[in-house]
Amino acid sequence: MESLAVVLLALFAGGYLVLGGADVGVGMLLPWLGRDQRERRLVIASFAPFFLGNEVWLVAVVGLVAGAFPGLEHRLLEELYPLVVVLLIGWVVRDMGLWLRGRVDAAAWRGSCDGAVVAGSWALALAWGAVLGSVVAGGGLNAGSVLGLPLAALFAWHGAGFARWRLPAGLAERAGRFPARYGLSALVMAWVPVVAGSQVPWSRVVAEGAGLTMTAVVTAAVLPLLVASQALVWWTFRGRVQAPSYL
Repeated sequence: MESLAVVLLALFAGGYLVLGGADVGVGMLLPWLGRDQRERRLVIASFAPFFLGNEVWLVAVVGLVAGAFPGLEHRLLEELYPLVVVLLIGWVVRDMGLWLRGRVDAAAWRGSCDGAVVAGSWALALAWGAVLGSVVAGGGLNAGSVLGLPLAALFAWHGAGFARWRLPAGLAERAGRFPARYGLSALVMAWVPVVAGSQVPWSRVVAEGAGLTMTAVVTAAVLPLLVASQALVWWTFRGRVQAPSYL
């Protein structure tokens, strides 16, 4: 059951980094991809239908860690608490910018919300990079901070590949100035949690008894439903975005 829980955690963490990492990366590049408000609306529309569904993968990761690996949860909160706080703040700020951008028809308002999207996306990428770097390095906050910037750059690279695939021709060419392919960057992002997980002493952090079994079984049952719903959303909003019709 421990092995099943580890595999599930890798799947959900990889799913979040591949799917959610793309919209985080696009948010990081928003000022460069969108030069005016019309273009920025198109850039946001490229990932807006997906970002809530992408965050479900992260919720599942948190539930798995709390239920199946309480020792890892304790370690992350104890040693990396400042990074967790930055991550949560970045998450709230970015989502707030996305949800509130279209609520007021004023250039200053939309500009402020765009700033929130960019700042929140950078905070998320840097915090995730530092957290994953800390796990890979096997050290505390200082070790993670060293690896945070190069790992955060992966989010921007991944976002550029996604934008190149989703944006209309003119904006896609701008994204194409990055040497990024969404398929390749997705493989790299999926591999990151595997590398980080190889440094975790799972036998020391795993739960015992019914808690581990229940968490693994419930999560395994949820996985097909999540994949099916995600596939439906991606099929519905497939192709290049042509109009800012969402958010």
